[in-house]
Amino acid sequence: MTTPVSSLTATEIERTTALVREAGLAGESVRFVYVGLLEPHKQEVLAFQAGTGPRPDRRARVLLLDTATGDARDVTVDLTADVVAAIVDVDGSHGGMPILAEEFMAVDGILAQDPAWVDALAKRDLTPEQVRCAPLSAGAFGLPGEEGKRIIRVLCFALLDPDAHVWAHPVDGLSAYVDLIARKATEIIDIGVFPLPEERSRFHLPQGRPAPLETLRPIEITQPEGPSFQVEGDRITWANWSFTFGFDAREGLVLHQLSYADPDHDGEVRPIVYRASIAEMVVPYGDPAPVRFWQNYFDTGEYLFGRFANSLTLGCDCLGEIHYVDVDLADETGDVRRIPNAICLHEEDHGTLWKHTDIYTPNSAEVRRQRRLVISFFTTIGNYDYGFYWYLYLDGRIECEAKLTGILFTSAYRGLQEWPYAGEVAPGLGAPFHQHLFSARLDMMVDGVRNAVDEVDAVRVPVSPENPYGNAFGHARTRIVSEAEGVRSADASVGRSWHVVSTERTNRLGQPTGYVLRSEQHPTLLADPSSSIAARAAFTTRDLWITRYAPEERYPAGEFVNQNPGGDGLPAYVAGDRPLDGEDVVLWHTFGVTHFPRPEDWPVMPVDHTGFSLTPYGFFDRNPTLNVPANTAKHCDGHHHSEE
Repeated sequence: MTTPVSSLTATEIERTTALVREAGLAGESVRFVYVGLLEPHKQEVLAFQAGTGPRPDRRARVLLLDTATGDARDVTVDLTADVVAAIVDVDGSHGGMPILAEEFMAVDGILAQDPAWVDALAKRDLTPEQVRCAPLSAGAFGLPGEEGKRIIRVLCFALLDPDAHVWAHPVDGLSAYVDLIARKATEIIDIGVFPLPEERSRFHLPQGRPAPLETLRPIEITQPEGPSFQVEGDRITWANWSFTFGFDAREGLVLHQLSYADPDHDGEVRPIVYRASIAEMVVPYGDPAPVRFWQNYFDTGEYLFGRFANSLTLGCDCLGEIHYVDVDLADETGDVRRIPNAICLHEEDHGTLWKHTDIYTPNSAEVRRQRRLVISFFTTIGNYDYGFYWYLYLDGRIECEAKLTGILFTSAYRGLQEWPYAGEVAPGLGAPFHQHLFSARLDMMVDGVRNAVDEVDAVRVPVSPENPYGNAFGHARTRIVSEAEGVRSADASVGRSWHVVSTERTNRLGQPTGYVLRSEQHPTLLADPSSSIAARAAFTTRDLWITRYAPEERYPAGEFVNQNPGGDGLPAYVAGDRPLDGEDVVLWHTFGVTHFPRPEDWPVMPVDHTGFSLTPYGFFDRNPTLNVPANTAKHCDGHHHSEE
């Protein structure tokens, strides 16, 4: 344990769940939905690190679900005092507990006992043994008989070949709603029999692929002197960067206290970001069919995507001089589950850092290579696989990239004229249009906790006596002074960006030190503003939300997302309209992709990319990479072939 915000150790997880059991809170039918660190207040951590306050207590948060009764509890365990400190009943009015893996596995058996489901499959010449159910979060639509119940909705796929992927054979026109506590179907929706796509998908087998591409030569990345980064516990230093990292069952990879040692200020370690994570993501589908209108998945809040992290493989997932980190989480029975090689850390060359050959200055021909430090993980939620990569660059830039791959969630294709909400990706096989929308929670700390945010737009200047030839343009800078003003939309037509600036420090030119958030300017939520998903995922309706720091404000869609009707999370956080100028600010940035599937996305998707950057803007007095050494001749020359 190196910092007050270090993830729970295996020993701490064991003690946490033991205390819960000793308190009589974990009977035979009770499951541990979530166990994780309850982080102390930011000011407590900073005071401890400055030597002006005590070490904060270690506390764990535990979410419990009784699978027999549906009773749910939110428990706080004080590990410092070795006691259960608080127990709060969760009544479900503001959402329920995330979905258990155990519940996923139970659905096939529940539906196999339902006569209406068996009959519906028989109409399609299928039996329960020949299909695989895909249990999916229910959303919140106010449907009759669902209030107060723990509901999951189900689509299914035919298993025509044990060696082939079921996603190639959607049993469309049929869905089921299941009460997970009563363990029975509440409704079977059957809108008609659709043709079952027949083409098999065996891309994972040699016979399912074309002949191997023989012309690719091996690429080997070596660092004979070892990597340039150092890892001590959960603290990483690399070049001028330092930070700590953790891993959470809900958010996955979390970065803390990203700081840069300024070479022009005697190596002064200057803070930039206090905490960075992917706090939520949602996949809203655009198919309004009676068996699909509810398809909207919050992979963070409903499924806890961190717990599905992959064990990464050297040479395939990560290439080069790799440092892997194992992750310890609690499983649903409260035991420790270790994920080997869950986090990958490495550095990589990233092309030219800076270069110039000057025609006026003799012997001035300089070039430097850019590098970046990469820390990442991959997670699989059902059919999709997501990689989350954080990049730190030599010049102080920070980037976050989400990589999307896996297998499309499919439907029966009806033709664009009949059903213009899906694309055909294989004969008779459709893939509904959908989005992948992420929320990055960026707890900023640019040269301290007193920050402000300016919205900056490019401005066209009309012809005038001052601009007689019409070539002038400028920019407009608007200070965002309160949370009501801090709900912002991107605008590519003016190159909109947001500058997070210190209100206490300036650079040598008298400008406030700052970092600029640059978005990709992709569409936000495309669903109608009156829709259920627009209420539940309100964070996706805007590109940026700015709030004042509060330790209890952790998740953009609220604490309990499953079956939450909406209104929690960011809309509630900004309702108080707290001041932002010169305050401790948190940025919540929405980014993502809108996916109109294409044939090239089948049978497995080439990686799609989305992300954002934080770039220094006046943070340094000048280019901070003037101290980067030139590569030696042997590294510059490399291996080359020439033709005469």
